[in-house]
Amino acid sequence: MKELIEAIAKALVDNPEAVQVRTIDGEQVTVFELRVDPTDLGKVIGKQGRTARSIRTILGAAGMKFKKRFTLEILE
Repeated sequence: MKELIEAIAKALVDNPEAVQVRTIDGEQVTVFELRVDPTDLGKVIGKQGRTARSIRTILGAAGMKFKKRFTLEILE
């Protein structure tokens, strides 16, 4: 899942070297923290948060398959 988030984020931004994904595992929830260059933050979030919502939807669908809950946090 971490590689999927990295691939999506690197395809969206101008500075793919700055993309970092950190995983925090819990008992029921896995949290992915996405960090990008501050100039690329708007590209990852998208207009009215549509791009970020789409990434979260993909994570939710994948979570159904693994019977686990995934959440995405986009950090500055």
